[in-house]
Formats: sequence, structure tokens, C-alpha cells
Amino acid sequence: MRKDFEETIIEAALKEDMPQGDITSESIILPDSESDAVILAKEGGVLAGIDVARRVFQKLDASITFKKALDDGQEFRRGKRLAALSGHSISILKGERTALNFLQRMSGIATTTRKFIHALEGTKTKILDTRKTTPGLRSFEKYAVRMGGGENHRHNLSEMVLIKDNHLRLVGNITLAVKKARERIKPGVKIEVEATSLKEVQEAVQSGADMILLDNMSIKQMREVVHWVKGKVPLEASGKVSLKRAREIASLGINFISVGSLTHSYKSVDISLEFLK
Repeated sequence: MRKDFEETIIEAALKEDMPQGDITSESIILPDSESDAVILAKEGGVLAGIDVARRVFQKLDASITFKKALDDGQEFRRGKRLAALSGHSISILKGERTALNFLQRMSGIATTTRKFIHALEGTKTKILDTRKTTPGLRSFEKYAVRMGGGENHRHNLSEMVLIKDNHLRLVGNITLAVKKARERIKPGVKIEVEATSLKEVQEAVQSGADMILLDNMSIKQMREVVHWVKGKVPLEASGKVSLKRAREIASLGINFISVGSLTHSYKSVDISLEFLK
């Protein structure tokens, strides 16, 4: 996603939080007051969004000094100072909540992703995200997945073809759907097909699909699919995947596991901003 679009998101978040300024800070803090502050981890996690937080403050006030202590993707423990700020007190107060909102949520996604990465250690299976993201924040959330060690599936509907159950209800069958897509897409665009049974997997492979999504299949079903496919096409498993089940799926030799909960059911990391005396 273009940086100018991300800047628009940051601007919108700031405008949402103070459509007519910060009447508390502006009423009781002297305009020339300057302060030092730190961004502090209240619990452990994986960092994501520290540069977004910096951009929030510097968009408000270019004179603010923002020094990060860690880079995105690094793990931290409770009590770790993640960044130090100095500058106009009112500007820091104005940016506090917006910066933390981005930072806490993005770090929560990265932390959740890292747990899945650790669960799959020793396997060749990769963790993917989905399009189940917060509207407007997909760029930031998918970035956070990468910082946690995961990989991005398609960013949007324009990137690749993914033929799912509702498409098939309208088109009729996998073979016809793949044929129609292949005739109309640009060369090099991949076609993935969602399958719920070995029979559908076989039809998808025979129709020339580039990748197969195994939707809510049991371990037994997936084992049968892996045995039949024998590496002909990459396989992706999806559907309410827990940490424990992810390990089971990976042990079958599945290439990818997509996890919607990375971006729709994560827990934000507790991070605060504190002024220094």
C-alpha cells in the first residue's frame, strides 16, 4: 500500500480523536511547556508499529524527538522502554492515544503470529494471514503479521483468483470456474481453489489450479489429500486453526496454514506512555 494512503489513515485517526483540538491539554498546560516521555511495555510481546507511532507524533509536531529502543519484529519483556520522546508537552499528549492504539494492536497481531511461528518450529509449513482485517487498516495489520514472522496471503481481491464456495454455487463447478478465470486473467496471476473434499481437490488439480485451499477439513481428510496430491500443487489449510491444531496440520506436510484470528481475534499488548519527572 502506498505511504500516502497510510499517512491519510494516520491523519484520519488524529482527526477522529481531536476534531477540535485537545481541550483538556490546551486549557491547563502552558503552550511552551516541554517534557520527556517514554513508551513502556506493561507486558511482553513482539514489537510492530513503532515507526507508525513515530509518524503520529511527528505529523502533529515535527519538532518532537522520537528515539526507538527496538525495531519492529523484536521481542520485548515487561518493563522494557520501547521508545523515548521529547518535545512540546501538549503535542505529546495529543498524539498519545492514537500512537498507542496503533502500537498496541499491531504488536498484538505480531505477538499472536509469533506464537504460531514457534508452534511450527521444525516444520516447513508457513503461516499466512487472511483478508479478515479491520476496514481501512489492512496495510498496518498485514505488516504486523510479517513482523511476527508470518507471510501475507493476497492483500486484496485484485491480486489473485481464489475460487470459493459461493463462486461455485453461481458458476456450477470447479472445472468451469478455473477455465473461465484462466481465460480472463493476466498471465502469471495465480488461481487458488477452495475444496472441502478429496473429490474437489482432484477436480481442482485436474483443472489446472495453482494452489488448493483445504477448507475446514479433518486431519484424516487432509492426510488423504496430501497422499494423493504428492506435491503436485501447494496446499493451504484453513478453518478455526488453534496453536495445537496448527502443529498437527504441519506434521502432515501441508505447505501453508492461513489463520484469520491473527487479525480478527488477537489480544492487544499492554503498552503505555509515561511522562518523566
